[in-house]
Amino acid sequence: MKKSIFILAFAALFIQSCSSDDNASETITNSETEQKTSANVTLTNTGTFGDILTDESGKTLYFFSNDAKDNSTCTSGCLSAWPVFYQETIKTDDDLDTSDFATITRPDGKKQTTYKGWPLYYYVNDTQTGDIKGDGVGEIWYVAKPDYSLMFVNSQLVGADGKNYIINSDNEYVEGEGLTKYLTDNAGNTLYAFSPDKKDTNTYTSEDLSNDAAWPIFNINPENVPSILNRSDFNTISVHNKSEQLTYKGWPLYYFGGDSTKGDNKGVSVPVPGIWPIVNNNSIEAPKN
Repeated sequence: MKKSIFILAFAALFIQSCSSDDNASETITNSETEQKTSANVTLTNTGTFGDILTDESGKTLYFFSNDAKDNSTCTSGCLSAWPVFYQETIKTDDDLDTSDFATITRPDGKKQTTYKGWPLYYYVNDTQTGDIKGDGVGEIWYVAKPDYSLMFVNSQLVGADGKNYIINSDNEYVEGEGLTKYLTDNAGNTLYAFSPDKKDTNTYTSEDLSNDAAWPIFNINPENVPSILNRSDFNTISVHNKSEQLTYKGWPLYYFGGDSTKGDNKGVSVPVPGIWPIVNNNSIEAPKN
């Protein structure tokens, strides 16, 4: 009997040594599982929205379009429907970078976690794990994703002249207090059209690109956009065979060199209101040549 036990033990040891690679792989897998379990922000893949941010229990997190300037504007009654998400220390899985997360102090003095500068929220009607009922609510709430190519914000327009602007029913820029929806890049930097441009034709940028610093050409692959936007409205054009530029509804898109911080939209008054308009889902198609 002792001899049989010895033979079995030796065989087990031999098999273990021969399959050390398999065991190492299993150990890594277990470690990854443990890390994912301990994370308080995870990346969850969904059929409709692709990869989204969720908390440790799988509840969906959201961005608010009104939070255009690295602060939280959801206060008072808003919070009853959109509770803040906050973790003092962020622990993520391997698919997310902790350096993308930060903490802000809200106007009410409480803390809130941000992701890439955007404050994170829950939606009260997401009662079950996996619910994503808040996306698109009011055209200002969107599921939090790590890979948005563009953002859709809702903010006061403040020109380089220091005046507040709104867009009236005749699509004219007039002085006034109010929020306007418009496209930005994924970091919240405002995008503009140039009113003399034609459909898919940049008429501003000089052939040698010498004036690009004033109104830099914008280009990115619009693979992932907030649900209010239609990807078919985007296109890419070549500018003087030297640079690619993204268009929206035929309008070539630009930054304004005078916008120095996230949330700036000073270009709306340069040189006068209406020459460099913002763009949104209500923008008309650019005219053909």
